[in-house]
Amino acid sequence: MKIGIIVAMDKELTQLQHLFTDGNVCVEKCGIGKVNAALGAQRMINTFHPDIIISSGCAGGNGDDLRIQDVVVSSELSYHDVYCGLAIDDKTIYGQVQGLPARYKPAPELLEKALALSTPEVRIVPGLIVTGDWFVDTKDKMASIIEKFPDAKAVDMESCAIAQTCYINNVPFISFRVVSDMPLHDTDASQYHNFWDTVAAHSFHVTKTFVESLL
Repeated sequence: MKIGIIVAMDKELTQLQHLFTDGNVCVEKCGIGKVNAALGAQRMINTFHPDIIISSGCAGGNGDDLRIQDVVVSSELSYHDVYCGLAIDDKTIYGQVQGLPARYKPAPELLEKALALSTPEVRIVPGLIVTGDWFVDTKDKMASIIEKFPDAKAVDMESCAIAQTCYINNVPFISFRVVSDMPLHDTDASQYHNFWDTVAAHSFHVTKTFVESLL
């Protein structure tokens, strides 16, 4: 089995790249944002031909049951900044690209394997991840996203774009996002910056353990 792992930033790449030396596992950085994420996923599919793609990185968290360094695994994915309007199709909902799923879902067996890895030390929480081209650094912005997606557990800038690319190419996909900050309880992204100063490396080991469960 060939497994591709996509991250957005050098900080995330550093956490993961040294964990994988098997030639059947490819870790690549796509860059920040939806376009970079989609291009990176398509490039990986074209050149590496993975059986599964994993998005790994950090995200802002939402919910009283979450804490920083918990890992949100995607049970569903959507966009928080896509709206196709009602003029042509009154069935397309907010967050949905017309003609594509309203929410992307991982293969049930992948989600089941991921949730089985949860421990008291590193909690894995299933939930909706919403994606958009906006670094959420204010309470007001996070509140505006949660108003439309009250069930969202995490907000990032890449996962749904990778999921859409994988859906189009018929490649199974799942996302792991370490909670770096809780924007509704933060000021000027101070939690996010502190996260990178104090991040526990074992948070990113969830991805490694998940890959090992597949091989």
